Amino acid sequence: MSIAAIVSITVFVGLLFVLFQQQQKTHTLSRLVLLGLVSGSVFGLALQLVFSEGHAVVKETLSWIDIVGSGYIGLLKMVIMPLVLVSMIAAVVKLDKDGSLGKISSLTIAILLVTTAIAALIGIMVVQVFGLTGEGLTEGARETSRIAILENRAATLNELTIPQMLLSFIPTNPFADLTGSRSTSIIAVVIFGILTGVAARKVMIEKTELATPIRTFVEAAQSIVMRLVKMVIALTPYGVAALMTKVVATSSPGDILNLLGFIVASYIAILLMFVVHAILISLVGVNPTQYFQKIWPVLTFAFTSRSSAASIPLNIETQINKLNVPPAIANLSASFGATIGQNGCAGIYPAMLAVMVAPSMGINPMDFQFIVSLVAIIAISSFGIAGVGGGATFAALIVLPAMGLPVTIAALLISIEPLIDMARTALNVSGSMTAGTMTSRILGQKTPDNLEQQA
Repeated sequence: MSIAAIVSITVFVGLLFVLFQQQQKTHTLSRLVLLGLVSGSVFGLALQLVFSEGHAVVKETLSWIDIVGSGYIGLLKMVIMPLVLVSMIAAVVKLDKDGSLGKISSLTIAILLVTTAIAALIGIMVVQVFGLTGEGLTEGARETSRIAILENRAATLNELTIPQMLLSFIPTNPFADLTGSRSTSIIAVVIFGILTGVAARKVMIEKTELATPIRTFVEAAQSIVMRLVKMVIALTPYGVAALMTKVVATSSPGDILNLLGFIVASYIAILLMFVVHAILISLVGVNPTQYFQKIWPVLTFAFTSRSSAASIPLNIETQINKLNVPPAIANLSASFGATIGQNGCAGIYPAMLAVMVAPSMGINPMDFQFIVSLVAIIAISSFGIAGVGGGATFAALIVLPAMGLPVTIAALLISIEPLIDMARTALNVSGSMTAGTMTSRILGQKTPDNLEQQA
């Protein structure tokens, strides 16, 4: 290892130590995450300025820093399945007589799909305002290789039918799904947890002497898993610092400048969708300012990690403890929101690409029939993204061929994909939390205020 790399790693360890000291002073998670975000960004920028992007020292330094970032994401992924399974079982066992999981699930999914349709309309509008087209996008070696890969994947995805997608939700092997073996594993675990909870409730009714032991066991298991989640969440500032360092240090200034118009348009569309979320939650009596203050740490982690699935533990914990959302609704909205109706990846992105490439195929992107068809396909396919795994790229691979458009444009944006994906992921998570908050308020299932903590 070079001396420069050792010095760089030592500086980063010093940043982590500063974060640790601040954590000992009982600062709120929001402030610690902000400190991690800023310090990681500054350090990553310093690596760029001193060594330049792609330098051997930068790569060597990031390989060690990645232990913290990827390690933290790994720990979060570790608790996802136990958290979803145990929480869903507990939610059903503790469900009030007036509660209905069917009503909760259908309302949550409906909100996710409606907001995705709105996101698609916003994407269409922003592309028209900025006058963006697919013409002029450069095709280098990376892009050429990417085009071949995406075309092969698109051919495979076109063979996936809606019945096949729905069948993939069934937990045929729950033990395999607990390992995340399939792209639909999260939904499969949710279904398995619900069915197990229903079975437990029936046993409690049929054999009353087992009611207390079952309830005690479920509560104990849930308490242990939630404690484990809190232990991992305490590491968030360190994970964010490492992840942000990698993002900034590996971003190419040249690529960013070349595609600045698309980046700015994407962020404006995402920002407008955040405004839509604020309006929607205000309609159910929630103060938007306080709402975003409370979910800010979750959005920050989603932004830096680019993983909706890894954000599930933070998502659920925040909905329950900060937003007073009942566990059943919080688990369903977080789990469904990570795989269905993603506002950023499945809504805004494919809509923008479709409108940009449509003129090259002789299609008027502002034709009413084209817009209606595009929004409908986006809403439907957003439900099927979970069936194929992936994110924004997979959404584009489903939407573009369905509209008779080429997938080439998705490959031409590879150089700036991570930069935009950060904000898209944050929007996805915000959409799931918006769905959970709205569902709980609409159904009148808000938990007692004494569970609420200050952001």
